[in-house]
Amino acid sequence: MQTSRRTFTAALASLTAAGALSACGRSSGGGKRLRLGFVPSWSDGLSMTHLLKTQLEKAGYQIKLTDLSEAGPLYAGLSQGAVDLYPSAWPDVTHKDYMDKYRKYIEDLGSYYDSAKLCWSVPDYSEMTSIEDIKPHASQIDNRIVGIESGSGLVKASEGKVIPAYGLQDMKFLTSSTASMLTELKKAVDAKKEIVVTLWHPFWANTTFNMRDLEDPKDAFGKGEGLHFLGREGFAQDYPEIASWLGSIKMDEATYGNLEDLVVNTYGEGKEDQAAIAWSQKYPQYDFKKS
Repeated sequence: MQTSRRTFTAALASLTAAGALSACGRSSGGGKRLRLGFVPSWSDGLSMTHLLKTQLEKAGYQIKLTDLSEAGPLYAGLSQGAVDLYPSAWPDVTHKDYMDKYRKYIEDLGSYYDSAKLCWSVPDYSEMTSIEDIKPHASQIDNRIVGIESGSGLVKASEGKVIPAYGLQDMKFLTSSTASMLTELKKAVDAKKEIVVTLWHPFWANTTFNMRDLEDPKDAFGKGEGLHFLGREGFAQDYPEIASWLGSIKMDEATYGNLEDLVVNTYGEGKEDQAAIAWSQKYPQYDFKKS
């Protein structure tokens, strides 16, 4: 799926101009139409969005997907009723600033995965085992650390906490996109070169490229967090059966990893729905069942 590269302001304006904001206020009421917002470059959002989409469409709902390049517009969109659901949010730590800003108008519908975390990682053949090893190996990694989107929570944590904590201000911290980071990572792994990239769990690249998290002895990244379903204000009242279903979904890394692998690697771009359907056939306990 192609990632939109709209700015925060343009993205939110686009949501509003498309008629997503209800004339009656933030809550647009129940019904058979649902608007799901997600960041497709983060494969947890891509995977869970298509799982929810296929399950709800099977139950007769009409689903509209809105893909954005950053999480900020989604929190703003939820708070204004421009989006009904954000299927895989990181509100505890990574996007805490956004959640704190818009919390009054957002409903937390539950966490489906409780061991998410941010990290800096290296291929398993690397000599580095800790973030403290980066400075002595700076020349081997061309004095650079490869990041993702500049507005992401991972980049903000890296620039605001990790780099100062370990005195890495003299190194180049590259920001572009998740896709660009993965391209750089693949090139390095293919050549068996040293590289440090920003990653997170759960994410398919950790296993595909045999990555190893660098130890963080100064705990700069802080604690892990949950991946949550977030709804607009009034969502649980308007869609009680869906809210109850979302609150019941709990996955371990292996179960979630199977979904993500099918979506990203086995089926690939353009076939996300087929991947989600195939996963659901293997794990029918997660099916949405209307009462």
